[in-house]
Amino acid sequence: MSTRPAATGLTAINDGEARPGAALQGDARPGLSGATMEELVAWFAERGEPAYRARQVADAVWRGEASTTAEIRTLPAPLRDELDAAFRFDTVADTELRLSDAGLTEKGLHRLVDGALIESVLMHYPARAGQRERHTLCISSQAGCAVGCPFCATGELGFGRDLETAEIVDQVRHAARRLAADGKRLTNVVFMGMGEPLLNLDRVLAAVDALNDPRRFGLGARHITVSTSGVVPGIRRVTALGPQFTLAVSLHAARDALRDVLVPLNRRWPVSEVTAAAREHAVATGRRVTYEATMIAGINDTEIDAQAMANLLRGDHAHVNLIPMNPVAHTPWTASPDDVIERFAAILAAAGITATIRRNRGQEIGAACGQLAAERAGEPAPAVVARRRARLVDESTQALRGERSHDPAPIGLGE
Repeated sequence: MSTRPAATGLTAINDGEARPGAALQGDARPGLSGATMEELVAWFAERGEPAYRARQVADAVWRGEASTTAEIRTLPAPLRDELDAAFRFDTVADTELRLSDAGLTEKGLHRLVDGALIESVLMHYPARAGQRERHTLCISSQAGCAVGCPFCATGELGFGRDLETAEIVDQVRHAARRLAADGKRLTNVVFMGMGEPLLNLDRVLAAVDALNDPRRFGLGARHITVSTSGVVPGIRRVTALGPQFTLAVSLHAARDALRDVLVPLNRRWPVSEVTAAAREHAVATGRRVTYEATMIAGINDTEIDAQAMANLLRGDHAHVNLIPMNPVAHTPWTASPDDVIERFAAILAAAGITATIRRNRGQEIGAACGQLAAERAGEPAPAVVARRRARLVDESTQALRGERSHDPAPIGLGE
């Protein structure tokens, strides 16, 4: 697989370091990829231009090799200049790319025009018996995250801001250009990077529309997954829309006391409410809900936890992914051993719940959510790290005794 840059400002490296270019100043122009076909048609109509101009622009943005507005050669030069004055062709200022797993995992650290850092991960799965070759991209919907899950590097960063629609889909465009250079195409997109997608739902839904629209990216809805940590109003809103993309719920624990610690918004929307909303979604859409559980040694991987999850999901149209915890700085926890995860999966299977054990990739390049951005933010003071570790030990010990957290839900979660 080629590792050459596919666009200006992209530095490709292999299991090492790279220096992204200097951050650009903020730019008030909206991203061109965030505009719908109808908005582009209207924009050209205001200038006395025919509707087919919108098609020419969309082709350049989503399918062409252009990396700037000036390279859209199907438009007259004066019209290119006018378009460039109104829109940014690309919302990503530059990208640092790290490669691992013999090139099968690509972690992108993207610097936006205001200096915000976000991440995406492109994972390649070669064809094997009964399965076609796949190329899956995990993308971010926010810079940082307000949810604050303690095993997640993004949660440690805190919340920066929501991403614009174009900033979300431009992560896809960058990966798609890299794949196209090798004659390949992106097959799956998952909203499981930085941020809580359902707390930026309008823009996430607009991004899904752009990715699914055959006039733009043209990826089938069933190849798109949107994840949530359990924002119940967002799940219900998505259900009412009846989408065909996959809903994934970051469950991590089926017992409220423990989930209060691992997923702090559980203090606002307890696990029974989350799974009830997910159950309604599965019934309304006919689509199976996927649950994610990060497996942490001695914390949420016990037989009690497995049985609690089995009881919670028994009879549901659901699938569980069990994922060993990635090493995250400043936490006292480690990943569950393989045999423990296998026993957990067996308990779920005995209850009629299918489960897949996922294997971590790209650990040496910080491929887990938020790790590169946290690295750029710098190390906190040792005293801060010590207090954080002590707090997590204390909170998890109380949770394992069944004691609910008395802390409030994280701020900024909406209603």
